[in-house]
Amino acid sequence: MFDKFNFDLIYREKNNLTPLVVMMCGVAGSGKTTFSQILELEGFVRLSIDEEIWATNGRWGIDFPMGKFEEYRKDAESKLRNRLVNLIHDKHQVVIDFSFWDRVRRNQYKKLIEDSGGKWKLIYLKVHPKDLRERLKLRNKRFDANSFPISEERLTSYLNGFEVPKGEGEIVIEN
Repeated sequence: MFDKFNFDLIYREKNNLTPLVVMMCGVAGSGKTTFSQILELEGFVRLSIDEEIWATNGRWGIDFPMGKFEEYRKDAESKLRNRLVNLIHDKHQVVIDFSFWDRVRRNQYKKLIEDSGGKWKLIYLKVHPKDLRERLKLRNKRFDANSFPISEERLTSYLNGFEVPKGEGEIVIEN
């Protein structure tokens, strides 16, 4: 899926003394976790809200009611933000496996990363909605932390609310 992407761009930065934080950006099903796991194999620490929620509360809509998701998401993000700062201070390379769907949050994290002594790369995975729908049909059948059910209605909401990064220093990967 990412065989056309030149990972050297990220690996060169990884070997620098300043900790690199890769911020994944894309709609559900765009391949953020797959890309992040590749970086994890190269020594990056991967932070995932979905996996933090799963580990703490179980699967949304099954182990806890959907109405609790936002509360659990905020708790998980708070924990992971603190961990991110500690990892940067300890000179670790990090990949943040979040959607970063809005510019405000992206800018907040960029500032946090820089203020903590790190540098960032924003990777935007651009996928056609038709391809997202096909991927999500398959993913919705899985049962793991990264496969919470995404209905057509929810995907449409995600697509309508997603703020495509433009002029933010993003690296765009058409996936």
